[in-house]
Amino acid sequence: MEVLNDEYYMKLALQAAAGASGQTSINPVVGCVVVNDGRIVGIGAHLKRGEGHAEVHALNMAGGYARGATAYVTLEPCSHHGRTPPCCERLIQEGVKRVVVAATDPNPLVAGRGIKRLQEAGVEVTVGLLEEQSRKLNETFNKYIMTKLPFVTIKTAVTLDGRVATRTGHSRWITGPEAREAVHTLRHRNQAIMVGVGTILADDSELTTRLTVPGIHPIRLVVDSTLRTPLNARVLNGEAPTILLATESAPEDRIRAMEERGAEVIVCGPGPRVDLALALRQLGEREISSILVEGGGSLNGSLLEAGLVDKIMLFYAPKLVGSEAPSAFAFHGPEAMGDALELDNVTVEQVGGDWCVTGYPGNRAKPE
Repeated sequence: MEVLNDEYYMKLALQAAAGASGQTSINPVVGCVVVNDGRIVGIGAHLKRGEGHAEVHALNMAGGYARGATAYVTLEPCSHHGRTPPCCERLIQEGVKRVVVAATDPNPLVAGRGIKRLQEAGVEVTVGLLEEQSRKLNETFNKYIMTKLPFVTIKTAVTLDGRVATRTGHSRWITGPEAREAVHTLRHRNQAIMVGVGTILADDSELTTRLTVPGIHPIRLVVDSTLRTPLNARVLNGEAPTILLATESAPEDRIRAMEERGAEVIVCGPGPRVDLALALRQLGEREISSILVEGGGSLNGSLLEAGLVDKIMLFYAPKLVGSEAPSAFAFHGPEAMGDALELDNVTVEQVGGDWCVTGYPGNRAKPE
């Protein structure tokens, strides 16, 4: 019965963590539930980078009931002084008797230290309960903390025959309102959104988050080798930060003009096309840990060929538009079907009248 109870409370902690997705910058999302004598006495989540961690919020709520309690935490309590004090010391100070941890810290330089400190203080520690769910919840953090590179998700709305527009370029709307609402939630949960300049020229996209309740706007990234983005484009409206990824061939006067409009220009290689691997390294240095790609087939294909994609989400609509329409992925591709890019851990979810197929590139090329 204890195992069943443990899973129940850990699921509550995971739900608390998931509710804060998109709010913690490069920090992980973490949830904590404190239980004493069969009653939940505290619950918390990490809500913002630099502020109290999940354990702190839960212990503050629990007050004196934390003594002798069990704390369920989705990620190993930190053991070092950063922007906030170490959570393992707070758990010890409050007299928590037992700590159940879903996953250890993915950084091997600190993994296990928080658990060891708790054990040294006489706290009983259980590790690994619902570990897979915890790691998936923090897939962005897990990559960034190890590589300092953003986690890249390609999101594309496509017809059943794999097209992103009609033969005339018309694309509004491929999917229904429920799928479009889901996409705005994805924007809220990613630090940045990336498109190619072709998308800006065709659609004058604003690339902001529009939800029933206000969401967080992502940083807007435009891959634009020679800075063809119009100065009156909505992506330069100041609603959210904008970064233009250009090459050394971008004219100096265009760079100045973009900067006067409030955008940042990052030069990524000599050209003629933006060095996407270099771009991701520079974005990682700016502490951008997650990117949602909403570009066309050319950008999608280039990222895939370079081995820079971590996750793919295809929103399929039950429509057919024919072979003359643009495809979702434009790249050279293999000669043999056995060499086709395969997706691992594929899931399918119905969203309104559409379907979302999610998977992770498995046999992808690796960036140099």
